[in-house]
Amino acid sequence: MTSHSAERHPGRPCSIAAALQILGERWALLAVRELFYGNHRFERIVQNTGAPRDRLTARLRALEGAGVIERRRYNERPPRYEYHLTEAGRDLMPVTQALLAWGDRWLLPESPVTVDHHPAGHHPHPLDPAWTCRTCGEAAAEADLTLRINTPGWDRRGPIAD
Repeated sequence: MTSHSAERHPGRPCSIAAALQILGERWALLAVRELFYGNHRFERIVQNTGAPRDRLTARLRALEGAGVIERRRYNERPPRYEYHLTEAGRDLMPVTQALLAWGDRWLLPESPVTVDHHPAGHHPHPLDPAWTCRTCGEAAAEADLTLRINTPGWDRRGPIAD
């Protein structure tokens, strides 16, 4: 994966800013959504996102350059490619699930457009994503978290005055 230093972004050095440099444009995450849904060919991604072809091409190239997706040739003549998520791309699943859950709750509460199901034995149920700590398995709540700033010269409020 290409290194995206937080220092290249104005303002607070931050991994969110670095991630948004790659994923912050609408068509980028919608293309990732389509790859999660199993749509790997350009024409299908264009159709299902509604993206202008040139903008989608640029987003796919940027995602490939960042190591989020990879192209795989499926036809020699003419050369044609499919797009697939890399490990870094597959790690975006919780991000897309969080956006989906947020949109269902706050934007389309009467009629969610898609619902992921969790196959719990013989009783699948709608997925209700939760934020849990991978180390201890406990639910994480905002009130329980503390922020540690690792960037010299910065604290929670911003740059530390000299």
